Amino acid sequence: MNLSFFIARRYLISKKSNNAINIISWISIVVIGLSTAALVIVLSAMNGLTATVAELYHAPEADIKISPAQSKYFSDYGPIEAKIKSVEGVRLIAHSLQENALIKLDDRQAVIVVKGVDENFKNINHFDTVVTEGSYRLKYKGLNYAVYGRGVAGRLGININDFLSPATIYAPKRGRQEGMETDPFTSVSLLPGGVFSLNDDFDFKYVLVDLGVAQNLFECPGEITSFEIACNSRDDIDRVQARLKTMLGAGYEVRNRYQINDVLFKTLETEKLWTFIILAFILVIATFNIIGALTMLIIEKKNDIKTFYHLGADTTFMRRIFMNEGFLITLVGAGSGLLLGLLVCFLQIKFHLVKFDDQYVIPYYPIELQLKDFLWILGVVMGIGFLAALYPVRVFTKHDLVHD
Repeated sequence: MNLSFFIARRYLISKKSNNAINIISWISIVVIGLSTAALVIVLSAMNGLTATVAELYHAPEADIKISPAQSKYFSDYGPIEAKIKSVEGVRLIAHSLQENALIKLDDRQAVIVVKGVDENFKNINHFDTVVTEGSYRLKYKGLNYAVYGRGVAGRLGININDFLSPATIYAPKRGRQEGMETDPFTSVSLLPGGVFSLNDDFDFKYVLVDLGVAQNLFECPGEITSFEIACNSRDDIDRVQARLKTMLGAGYEVRNRYQINDVLFKTLETEKLWTFIILAFILVIATFNIIGALTMLIIEKKNDIKTFYHLGADTTFMRRIFMNEGFLITLVGAGSGLLLGLLVCFLQIKFHLVKFDDQYVIPYYPIELQLKDFLWILGVVMGIGFLAALYPVRVFTKHDLVHD
């Protein structure tokens, strides 16, 4: 064992002549441990929130979405689809058409986003699992149906059991000129199929219809606005996306689920970063205890330092002893904090100690542990501990301070 480390360990666990030094040392360990545990718990909780939000966006968004960069529609998209199918890792492809429109039921109306989808859409993201009323039905026995967002259904007073009062969707006629037509709108009446509930971004804007119905409504037969792709596994998404970008070129936007909602996920990542920085500043304040503990220890061990000098030790060796002392204080505190934070997170994952009311989307506070967070926390804590120990060690182990 390294001699300086051995001496530092003895100084940490041995009883001092001044009990205050022991107290301050253990206070330093406890404060660093609690601060570290707080970092683990808070960052894991924010990871859980991000994962939950990603899961909420899993149903409406596919793994990868391809849209034209310079125009609005894909017209002759057969060759492009053939290229997409040739990429290894692509499990399924769906076609979709998305446009703004006006929906009206009796005297109530709302501006909505109509999303026309084909039969593969529900198999890509299992959208039928988020339908809370009725069923996922867009076409049945020759009749056209719609699946409404919870917010849209509430605004219009949609009753999924009322088949006598279908809602009507209106869209401006494509390429029309003012004053040339008596009716400037195309329209379609749709029976209520079901109501889905995801989040406010989708629930208050989206209405799902059959792709053919949407193409007739917006007068774009045979055209779509995007390909929606499901990959074999999550591990394939980045590789498939990179391959598609290379294959299709700059004329197409190839985005994954996170990039489609980049503002939301960047906001969550920014919140996590600033939370980490704020807690790290609290940790900096906590490590001031290390400065006090090492200063008092060096003063108490002044006679030991003189003895070491007389035995041939140099200033570097003495500084190494007390730097190791600071390292041990920080390491014990950080290690115990990581274990405490891990334990609290495990208890929350296993027993759901912090729960939410029924009005929330999730029943309990989500937690997700990530190895990179533990590595970052350990690195930052040890770095702060090193800097906190550096000042008292360099100042109070000078040669002239230990020789009378």
